[in-house]
Amino acid sequence: MAVPTPTRSATVERPTHELEIVAELTDAWRSRALAILRIAAGVAFTLHGTQKLFGFPQMDQPSPELFSLLGLAGVLEAFGGPLVALGFFTRPVAAVLCVEMAIAYAMVHLPQGIYPMLNGGEPALLFGIIFLYLSVAGGGAWSLDRRDSPA
Repeated sequence: MAVPTPTRSATVERPTHELEIVAELTDAWRSRALAILRIAAGVAFTLHGTQKLFGFPQMDQPSPELFSLLGLAGVLEAFGGPLVALGFFTRPVAAVLCVEMAIAYAMVHLPQGIYPMLNGGEPALLFGIIFLYLSVAGGGAWSLDRRDSPA
């Protein structure tokens, strides 16, 4: 006598275990959380560039000359920040900005001491790590890079 094989229900099974529910939520929000990180970092980075180039927000020292290392940093920040925030050419722009932050940390902050919280290099270090991650992970949800690619 043949034993009947169980058939799968046409309905989707809902997770019952709490960890499975958390895993589903995490998967659903992974790309959105990446996009939130990208947008926040891009906007904050843009403000660093506009401060160097245009004195907005106001800073204690005068704006640097455009054709100097600090001026170049301002250009990269003022124009690279919005590109990152919009998610347009995210990977290559983030890679360039990561290199900029590594150079800034090595040239400006490291000579003042090894500890980032004492040498003022925490923003450069954190932005550098964020841009390194974005150069590998891409822009996530809500990026202009994704508009032509299949989701």
